[in-house]
Amino acid sequence: MGSLLTSPPTDLAALEARITACRRCPRLVAWRERVARERRAAFAHEQYWGRPVPGFGDPAARVYVLGLAPAAHGGNRTGRVFTGDRAGDFLISAMHRTGFANQPTSRHRGDGLRLHDAWIGAAVRCAPPANRPTPQERANCRPWAQAEAALLPNLRVIVCLGAMAWDAALTLRGAPVPRPKPRFGHGALFDDGAGLPLLGTYHPSQQNTFTGRLTPAMLDDVLLRARALAGLDEP
Repeated sequence: MGSLLTSPPTDLAALEARITACRRCPRLVAWRERVARERRAAFAHEQYWGRPVPGFGDPAARVYVLGLAPAAHGGNRTGRVFTGDRAGDFLISAMHRTGFANQPTSRHRGDGLRLHDAWIGAAVRCAPPANRPTPQERANCRPWAQAEAALLPNLRVIVCLGAMAWDAALTLRGAPVPRPKPRFGHGALFDDGAGLPLLGTYHPSQQNTFTGRLTPAMLDDVLLRARALAGLDEP
């Protein structure tokens, strides 16, 4: 297949329109639409989004928070990444504590949430079965995050939520992917001076937060480090 972006979008609104119309990955299209039709019992009365999910936040963001993909009954339902699920609750409450969000919850697109100096996106824009996009699906989706980062001129650091986001972020730095590839870890920092620094944290999935592998204090620490790297004042 050819490039998604033979004519790069000129603003974030144009990019969002193109992201939400994407049907490049047949397996992901089939899954996201099936979930939207069948729905979870708790949300049976809701109209699911069922499309690719664009990023959101402050167009003047200095910090890009990059996750893996929308949750089937989170972003795929609400139309906003890290919204309407427990991973989103964990992340947004941390962003509120560290001065990036005006409120500690992210429930639906019209809930009044606003981000300050931050943008949230995903490496893959459609909910994947079992939260596992294939390597080809990740490659297909990479141009969307690259275009998003290019339209955020004030970016100073990328916070990577998990190893797959770390791998994707290596292509967003505005510099060649380094070899050997820097290793992901919680609290890992890669800053070679050639592109945007990367800061790693475990993903705020229930598997990590329920077991204590990622605690609120651990995520707060990473986000506060991101503020410092971006030259932002303490909250």
